[in-house]
Amino acid sequence: MWHRERRPELLGMFEANIYGVSPASGNLRFRVTDVERNALGGLATRKQVTLYLDGKTDGPQTSVLLYLPNGAGKRRAPIFVGLNFHGNQAITFDPAVAIAHSWVVPGEGIRKNRATAASRGIDAAEWPLEQILKAGYGIATYFPGDLYPDSDDKIAESIHPYYRTSPSDPQHWGAIATWAWGLGRVYDYLARDPQVDAKRVIVFGHSRYGKAALWAGARDQRFAMVVANDSGGGGAKLFRRNYGETIRVMNNYWFAPRYKTFAGREAELPVDQHELIALVAPRPVYIASASEDLWADPRGEFAAAKGADPVYRLLGGDGLDATVMPLPNTPIHSRIGYHLRRGPHAITPYDWGQFIAFADRHLRPGN
Repeated sequence: MWHRERRPELLGMFEANIYGVSPASGNLRFRVTDVERNALGGLATRKQVTLYLDGKTDGPQTSVLLYLPNGAGKRRAPIFVGLNFHGNQAITFDPAVAIAHSWVVPGEGIRKNRATAASRGIDAAEWPLEQILKAGYGIATYFPGDLYPDSDDKIAESIHPYYRTSPSDPQHWGAIATWAWGLGRVYDYLARDPQVDAKRVIVFGHSRYGKAALWAGARDQRFAMVVANDSGGGGAKLFRRNYGETIRVMNNYWFAPRYKTFAGREAELPVDQHELIALVAPRPVYIASASEDLWADPRGEFAAAKGADPVYRLLGGDGLDATVMPLPNTPIHSRIGYHLRRGPHAITPYDWGQFIAFADRHLRPGN
């Protein structure tokens, strides 16, 4: 009954009231534009791949940056796939990575919202490639600005006009649904790459992109695991706590138009985020919070993770093995994982260490 009735019902309510309805996936085509088998000092094989999202070279497209661990030998590699804030070139100092050409949010090396060579590696601390690759995992990313620039009044520069969707529709897909839809298209490519283990593709995200990762993982059951770091409102935290990042203060363009009508009346939403986490079941899901990140409401994130527990147990596994919120830096690695890291809103090597350990536990071949 969960799979046949309740899960589709919940997905429909999230589409109608929060994220919006995304279009069909289209006929994806791709072109591998770069392969370097001795990247990052021999640690990885680098690939850059252009995705033609609707199969047409003059249609919407984006570039995927993929690093595969050379230490994996001939084995297909499990992959973490997520979104970046300033373009693919920002996650690494690798000089061969193409610079983003779409509108970019401000940052070091960004001039008039365009990335320059000076933006290489500005976000590298959030993407500890050596740590990930040495653990045996690959990493894939695309720049979400190619699909929907992360700013108000940018819908004309998004892919929405191409798909002829109507912004006046109360269920019109917002930026978060657009970015999540793009993560699904990246999976479409990864599933065809002979060096990728398509059964162990992990979707992850930090902050607003943690919201997108959760929605992508809830909708698309091909993702083997979901990780949401400091995702806050519209991500892992409960709306009904009405604390920190509330509906009233969030960006309109992130969500379906109907969503903002619930500002100040969160209790009237027909769903809450424990049900979003439950939509990932029975696949492993990891929710990460930070002790100083009150905006994202760590208590609300933990409560939502705990609220998803009954569905995981209904489907025959364990859920969240905790009855009370853990102390900082005391991770829980049950089927629903959780940690509260000491410090501010960020994604750090500590967080990545937990994500990797969690994946090692739940996605080992044979599990």
